[in-house]
Amino acid sequence: MTSRRLEPDLIADPNRLDVPKASVYVLESHGHRPTTEALVVSVLSRQPTGRVVVAAEKFDQGVAFPLLRLGVKGLLTFAECSEQLARAVLEVVSGGFWVPRALLSNFVDETITSARRPRGPAGPARLSRREKEVMDSLLENLSNKEIAAKLNMSERTAKFHVSNLLAKYGVRRRADLILLTYTQLDRPA
Repeated sequence: MTSRRLEPDLIADPNRLDVPKASVYVLESHGHRPTTEALVVSVLSRQPTGRVVVAAEKFDQGVAFPLLRLGVKGLLTFAECSEQLARAVLEVVSGGFWVPRALLSNFVDETITSARRPRGPAGPARLSRREKEVMDSLLENLSNKEIAAKLNMSERTAKFHVSNLLAKYGVRRRADLILLTYTQLDRPA
């Protein structure tokens, strides 16, 4: 693990930033949201396969939601870092998200109500007609039981399809798949 403190002139002009190749980048945010967002964009534009975790004093929706839309995969407060940073990095490296549950729920709720209807996350997965129907239901945040009732299938079959979708997109949880879908809405194809 390599740590690097940025000089003020690099923070002022993140386009000059030399970004070494890494799996995960942990960025400290000290309250200046545009600077943090510019650093995230700079890192991800230079290392598109990298994953970003941002640490800050606190996160509210006004700070967290733009970062998630830019592709940040983890949000930790400074107070949580000593106990949870290692676990957060491992989760993010494995393809998951590390975002406080309440914040993630609010992000998904807001995005669902304000965004255009997604077609599912970008990726190599080709979906059958039935998988697309299950994906649409999953994106409505329906439970397996509700998906089964809506699509006239057994709850076990709904669970099977949901598990297959999670595997196809390389995520572990339904919330990760929903977040993955909505964070990719505003990105160019």
